[in-house]
Amino acid sequence: MVVQVSQSMAGLSVQRDGARQVSRSLPEEQPVALVFNGTTAAVMMATPANMKEFAIGFALSEGFIERPDQVESFDCVTQTKGTELRIWLDADRAKALHLRRRNMLGPVGCGLCGIDSLEQAIRPLPVLPDGGVALPRSDVASATDRLRDHQPLHDQTHAVHAAGFLLPDKGIVMSCEDVGRHNALDKLIGALALAGMDARKGAIVLTSRVSVDMVQKTVIAGCPVLIAVSAPTALALRLARDANLTLAAFARGGGFDVYSHPERILSGASDAA
Repeated sequence: MVVQVSQSMAGLSVQRDGARQVSRSLPEEQPVALVFNGTTAAVMMATPANMKEFAIGFALSEGFIERPDQVESFDCVTQTKGTELRIWLDADRAKALHLRRRNMLGPVGCGLCGIDSLEQAIRPLPVLPDGGVALPRSDVASATDRLRDHQPLHDQTHAVHAAGFLLPDKGIVMSCEDVGRHNALDKLIGALALAGMDARKGAIVLTSRVSVDMVQKTVIAGCPVLIAVSAPTALALRLARDANLTLAAFARGGGFDVYSHPERILSGASDAA
């Protein structure tokens, strides 16, 4: 069964000068079950694209695996009511499934819905090492504008989020889209891992606000800089500061706010746009 990522749907556009019939391209979303070693770990509402990247990225960000080669097999099974991503882990990593228990139906606005304990929601994060990347201010200021050039599904539908990976002086080198902002980030993390790209060498760029789960996923991926078009929550910022993550927000219109560890963003005449 071929699953489309968008569909043309009819509607009635009502404007000041009257009404007319229109056809709009709208993004698809469907339940996607992530099944690890025969047990469902999560059911997320997601855009049915980049499913292997989604599975690998979710497994990495949840701590089920540390590397893609710890996945023994992967199968994407499309059914009438949704899609099952069947992932089999090696014996050592199968034990990690019990340390991060989830039983969720995740709406597109929340990456933590249904988690079964407060301790699991605010899990301890590693502290990122100092350095890792130095970004010119111009790269940070233009990051979300550059990401707009890598959002084909958004151009069709105007209804999806994106997560992109930015390298200093190279711009956005990889991006993924989804109706769920956290799904887009998981897909990006999986895509980076499958491509053998080092997340420590660049920055993750988001078209969304920054909530706790977005900080958690970025830190676990080992990426030292997170750039977002919108605001962080106060708790997300506290976690970023504790984890030594550089967090830049409101990155749009040629400027940005930096809330934590600004030393990774260069200053001075040498990096002026």
